[in-house]
Amino acid sequence: MDKPFALGILVGRFQALHAGHQQMIETALSLCGQVGIFIGSSQESGTRKNPFPYELREKMLENLFGSRVSIYPLPDIGVGNTAAWGDYVLENVKARFGRLPDLLVSGKEARRLDWFDSVEGVRIAELYIPKTIEISASQMREFLLRDDRASWERYVSREIHSLYPELRALMLASQKNERTMSI
Repeated sequence: MDKPFALGILVGRFQALHAGHQQMIETALSLCGQVGIFIGSSQESGTRKNPFPYELREKMLENLFGSRVSIYPLPDIGVGNTAAWGDYVLENVKARFGRLPDLLVSGKEARRLDWFDSVEGVRIAELYIPKTIEISASQMREFLLRDDRASWERYVSREIHSLYPELRALMLASQKNERTMSI
């Protein structure tokens, strides 16, 4: 079946992965021939805001989506969520796929609205997925801190349930470390 977009991308920290993320990725898969997921703040781990290393976030995504998606690290560059960040994202997409994306799928956040404004002549469709699942990565991290496994499991697929002890241990170990480069 032909899909309306050849290449769709998502950018996120996935600290921690939850049902809202999964919904966005499933939407991208339904619309795009190829889907690239770029894990932001990939160099960060061991902090309260970014407790999980890139490899573990990649593993969670692989457990859910297997070879249906391509997953890449996207380290922070210290410019925040600006058009310069958008340029950086596009450079990474071109390096990985040899072309620009046709579609950016994300949650509707004001800080993403000007990512591609500085790129002359580039036309990238942007699909903002409305929040239909009331959960955030911050809430997911709180569930781990409180050892509220039942609440945590309500917002993640079974393929990830076995990672709970590892995620909780990393969250507990990092809760007092406030240092972070990410926005």
